[in-house]
Amino acid sequence: MPAVDIKLRFPYHGLYALGPGKADLLDAIIEKGSISAAAKTMGMSYKRAWDLVSTMNNSFKQPLVATATGGNHGGGAHITEFGRDVLQRYRHIQRQAMAAVEQEAQAFNELLR
Repeated sequence: MPAVDIKLRFPYHGLYALGPGKADLLDAIIEKGSISAAAKTMGMSYKRAWDLVSTMNNSFKQPLVATATGGNHGGGAHITEFGRDVLQRYRHIQRQAMAAVEQEAQAFNELLR
């Protein structure tokens, strides 16, 4: 277990453009190939997942998630190249933040019962 849990959120116009939950949703969309399947694996409603995707897509200069409408072959979603870049940068910042505070966080945890 990490010594500290850092939650990085990037605010944009009163909402969070990206944070840990949205990043996890992007990972799930990559894995499952649809917003619906990603939402299901994360235990959230499709509407909640769609709202999070909409917030991300409207916050950034380009969409992070592209969707295809249903039909005979079904719909689906995928992370755009821009979205993959944003996600990769976010995960990198997370790792850097954890590394920056790891030693102090471990010392702090020694003060806990």
